[in-house]
Amino acid sequence: MESGKREEAGPSASDSTLVREEKKQEKKMNQTEEDEGFDYEEEGFDEMDQESKRVFENFNPGPLLPLKEQIEKDKEDESLRRWKEKLLGCLESDLNGQMEPEVKFQSIGIISSDFGELNSPLPITEDQSKCVLFSLREGSDYRLKLTFAVLHNIVSGLAYTNTVWKSGLQVDQSKGMLGTFAPQRESYVHTLEEETTPAGVLARGIYTAKLKFEDDDKRCHMEVDYSFEIRKRN
Repeated sequence: MESGKREEAGPSASDSTLVREEKKQEKKMNQTEEDEGFDYEEEGFDEMDQESKRVFENFNPGPLLPLKEQIEKDKEDESLRRWKEKLLGCLESDLNGQMEPEVKFQSIGIISSDFGELNSPLPITEDQSKCVLFSLREGSDYRLKLTFAVLHNIVSGLAYTNTVWKSGLQVDQSKGMLGTFAPQRESYVHTLEEETTPAGVLARGIYTAKLKFEDDDKRCHMEVDYSFEIRKRN
């Protein structure tokens, strides 16, 4: 008489594969949930950002080389030499061995919905700086526009500081980075970030300002004093 027991069939290969896939999907879902609940600041990412900021602030640029020396450094490689000439925008008149870059600011303009665009040649004389360069209505948006040329060498990390006073008291200061520029035949045109004039009775009146430009090596390429007016919106 045969036994009434029957052996149960073991799992097939296809069943094993299905189980493995289900485990993979479960692991992915768990990982996603962990990522969504991850506190980057708590885990030290904020400290990493602060450290990166300190490294950037303490950055020390390498030694400045004449433009001619930078190009002739790889003169045996014709394709690299042509690439560097195109990248550096070099001019024959600038291959004179002069080390220091020179930035010549040619004009300053203001763009506003109040009146469109106004431009004034630079430098501004002392008498001109005492006169109102432009007038803006309170609460209006505007941008400063700069036209300048770079000579002799690459200027690295050209940045600006714009400080504003009213009745002898500093009321605003903005800073920004223009970038790194190589000598070229055409002038550069750069528009600063949009700003909005203050509004209210106390905001109206005459302001004086100083716009200063420095590079990575703390060379001051220009300081310009100017005055402007904020008037009542009609």
